[in-house]
Amino acid sequence: MRRQAPARWFPSLLGVFGCLAIASQAMAETNLRSSFPGRRVGGGTRGECTARLVAHLVPKSNVFAPGPSGLIAILQGPSANLNPLIVAFKPANAAGIVEPGAAMLQSREIAPAPVGLVLLKAPSFGGVIQWESSYRCGGGIADPDLLNFVSAGAPPAVSLLVKAAEPVDRLMQAELAEWKTHCGGTIPRDQVAKSFALDEVLGTDWPTQLPVRCL
Repeated sequence: MRRQAPARWFPSLLGVFGCLAIASQAMAETNLRSSFPGRRVGGGTRGECTARLVAHLVPKSNVFAPGPSGLIAILQGPSANLNPLIVAFKPANAAGIVEPGAAMLQSREIAPAPVGLVLLKAPSFGGVIQWESSYRCGGGIADPDLLNFVSAGAPPAVSLLVKAAEPVDRLMQAELAEWKTHCGGTIPRDQVAKSFALDEVLGTDWPTQLPVRCL
């Protein structure tokens, strides 16, 4: 009796399923870019601390794929009263929503600093990440796990980090990588305004050169 050749289609099927899963994830992330309601620019309208600007340097869709480097950037506005910046990352579902009880991926308190840019690395994660940044006002002890640092008068900047990169992400990835070469130095305010469409935010009350801090 002729021996039947081993089935060779199992690896092929696995490859097809893998490609379909990747394509499905990319499509879901593309949909997020037109539906996620977060905000690139945080801060309230009253109070020296709560009104201070904090902005995520991401596309207008407020969804960003940082790429293999994981490099992201935060813009801090001018202020005479400096307070710590709290940055938190949580896993989100395909709709960009953090499920109740979801464990924090990472949270950190960044020391008070004047106007400028903060470059840091986002945590590594296989799915969608919700990223929030806000100042800790009032001198109290923050509880990052409950995000109690967010007050009613100071809504945080809220963005999503995804895996599938689009052309706008690649341009911004290259921009942030170039900025990283200026750690400890400065970059022109107008360059930031142009690259991230923030001309209405970075007014004449901002310095013409913005310090770059790398964490």
